Amino acid sequence: MSGGLAIPADVRVVVFDVVGTLVEPWPPVPQAYRDVARRHGIEREIEELRRGFAAAWRRQEALDAAARPAHATSRERERDRWRSIVFDVFAHASASDAIFADLWEHFGRPESWRPLATGSELARSALAAGLEIALASNFDERLHAVAAAVEPLSWATHVFASSELGWRKPAPEFFRMIEGRLGLRPHELLLVGDDPQLDIVAASQAGWHARSIG
Repeated sequence: MSGGLAIPADVRVVVFDVVGTLVEPWPPVPQAYRDVARRHGIEREIEELRRGFAAAWRRQEALDAAARPAHATSRERERDRWRSIVFDVFAHASASDAIFADLWEHFGRPESWRPLATGSELARSALAAGLEIALASNFDERLHAVAAAVEPLSWATHVFASSELGWRKPAPEFFRMIEGRLGLRPHELLLVGDDPQLDIVAASQAGWHARSIG
């Protein structure tokens, strides 16, 4: 064990989920949505936006799970996903296109994210143990710019975004793609994440080691 992170002896790379594990959006998502909407003349309460975002997110997750093949994705699908979420949250308001464009840009900027203390400490402990760390996220290509500029994301040697892998967690193919790119076997990888299903259960079912930050 190093710094609170139990690392099995056969692990060669520690793979970290990103959002909710190593970083969080700042300001929080509902506030960012409110601030951008205000610039386009639309007023919404924070709690209304929080509920609307959660419902819209669940709808998109359900669509991906029901698709054939399940959880397949692409750059186009990820952009469409976020456009659909924004349109749902703002009930297809006339300014939805402009709000979406601003939010897409906002969450692609490094300054819109801040590190999480627990995840940062676990990443530091993995490096102290002499292991490489990688990022694996249901994000899109914007992750690369964020990861290059925000610690602890910038400590990673490899960055894997679902839009580029072609699969979202919890698809087994998500994990197979990473194994192939790293040239490693499942038992040589440890996933650290915050989501019980998308991270811990999915990685375990793929044959990886898995640890929760909770």
